[in-house]
Amino acid sequence: MIWDFGYIAVGLVLLVVAGDLLVKGAVALSLRFGIPALIVGLTVVAFGTSAPELMVSVAAVLDHAPTLALGNVVGSNIANILLVLGLPAIISAIRTDEQDMRESFILMIGATVLFMIVAYLGPIRWPQALVLLAGLGLILFRQICEALAHRANRTPDDEITSVDPHTPGWRIALLLLAGLVGLPIGADLLVDGASDIASAMGVSDAVIGLTLVALGTSLPELATSITAATKGRSDVALGNVVGSNIFNLLCIIGVAGMFGAIPVPAQMLHFDFWVMLGASLLLIPFIFRKRAIGRWVGVAFTLIYLVYVVALLIGGRV
Repeated sequence: MIWDFGYIAVGLVLLVVAGDLLVKGAVALSLRFGIPALIVGLTVVAFGTSAPELMVSVAAVLDHAPTLALGNVVGSNIANILLVLGLPAIISAIRTDEQDMRESFILMIGATVLFMIVAYLGPIRWPQALVLLAGLGLILFRQICEALAHRANRTPDDEITSVDPHTPGWRIALLLLAGLVGLPIGADLLVDGASDIASAMGVSDAVIGLTLVALGTSLPELATSITAATKGRSDVALGNVVGSNIFNLLCIIGVAGMFGAIPVPAQMLHFDFWVMLGASLLLIPFIFRKRAIGRWVGVAFTLIYLVYVVALLIGGRV
């Protein structure tokens, strides 16, 4: 089992590094072709930063562990709200009055409800996957139209401003190659290690996906949010969490569902999906009433997440 944890650690490192290289290469390539930085931020960067979770989910479906893919997405969304927002809020209050997140939040709730309806209708196969991808397409189209209409008030993504638009072609190719090679290798290592641990502990793939894999793939967002909080900019985490949750549900499960059927365990239908929706609804007073997510709220969020994980591990042997 020690080797399996090693595989998971190496897989996570490869996913983070390769995902970063892929984003930088894709952004540089897009800028070389003259695509506006604003559009790059809403499309290339958004997809690129979700690449690790996407590769893990696709690899899980191909390796005959589809419930691990589902657990990864649902668990990541729960961790994003309760942990990725909770821990930084303990360090520095997360302000919600500096940007209007109401429409994005409503879209996130809509994506969550659509995902739950699709899941309740049975195993997620390619027709249901197309429905999720269609929802993602509509949201992206609206975001791009809105961004173009308010171009003067939007600033380029940090990832874009750190990339030289005149990057040499050989360097772009090297970045893309390293990212495209590293991502599937890292995903395979992570999925293999997680599946072996699930078998050894007598825990289902779904539970491992909801806990170990979900937490692992959320580490980059968590590290970024904590770093921002130490610099007094924890507010940047809120927009990232909302956007990430939408992509997780519509893009990752949508793409993974095109590679094979994803069965939905009864436990997830009756418990985990509702925890995900409930965690999302906890943000209502902060989004709509512009209340800061303070230290004690951060403590409460973190404790709720810990209780959830313990409950999973206690009742997760199948």
